Amino acid sequence: MTRRTKVAAGALFAVVMLALTACAQGVEQTADGLTKITYASFPGPSGLPAKFGDVKGFFEEEGLEVTFVESKDPVGLVSSGDVQIADSDTTSAVIAAGKSAPIKIVSSMYRTKGPFYLIGGENATSIEDLKGKRIGIGRKGSGMEVYTKYILREHNISESDVTLVATGAYQPAYAALESGQVDATIIHEPFVSLAEANGVGTLLAKGWDYLPDFHTGVEITGTQFATENPDVLKSFLKAYFRSAIYAKENRSEFRDYAIEQIKVPAEVQDSALEREEPIWENNPQVDQDALRKTQEIQRDLGFQDEIYDTGEVVDTSYMPDVAQLSGGEAK
Repeated sequence: MTRRTKVAAGALFAVVMLALTACAQGVEQTADGLTKITYASFPGPSGLPAKFGDVKGFFEEEGLEVTFVESKDPVGLVSSGDVQIADSDTTSAVIAAGKSAPIKIVSSMYRTKGPFYLIGGENATSIEDLKGKRIGIGRKGSGMEVYTKYILREHNISESDVTLVATGAYQPAYAALESGQVDATIIHEPFVSLAEANGVGTLLAKGWDYLPDFHTGVEITGTQFATENPDVLKSFLKAYFRSAIYAKENRSEFRDYAIEQIKVPAEVQDSALEREEPIWENNPQVDQDALRKTQEIQRDLGFQDEIYDTGEVVDTSYMPDVAQLSGGEAK
């Protein structure tokens, strides 16, 4: 039996087993026997590996038909049951669960170190230049604001020394810097590389150099869904990490997909992927120590009032063995 035949046979087995599980637990099925789930993925570049994996057929091979949606409130959607699985910033999930929201953290995302970069415009070529300047923070209360404030504090710049502006993330953050609305901004790739290529901005700081233990992304689900559909969750997480691993191992192919979605030059996307290679870890494990350190940083900066026990919030029983997923084939 060839490897491709084995993959096809494995996919058929996954469909059959999930169909049997779904019939027992009331999850909706397609005419082809795939289990239908709705997944709230992060918008922009952070959500692309999973979408790429869906195009490559990894979710279908695990017996799933996934509807991708985007949301500013993944915790709310999961809690209400409107979506079954969601990407979430770690702190929102921890705080909500700590306040009794009916959710579980079932995995880390494919990367957990903050993929945030502080870049300065023509009037801010060093962090020390930022005193008296306007700085974009993405969304108020977000991890991007945490990183911004922490970086500034490390350089003896207080919040009163600057004006923090909620510009939004991704393209809006780039546009705010390019137009002069702000003098600097915290931003994701590939917009750092785009700013460098276009002479719009200069990289001042990588977020993970300052906060290497700050955990930024998890996969969450509803408590009831997790209890009733463990096999569906396992299949989803397997497909999710197959997607992320394949994207990292086949960078040129993923680059071509990414530039179709984000509309940046290929050399800009190449630079972005190269810069982020160290933090693209593809590790589903959820480090409890990192969750506590993340909360301590949040509390220290005034973003949360208390530290929540995450022992009952994190359930690692659905995680795949990623060592078995490397080097896989797409359909």
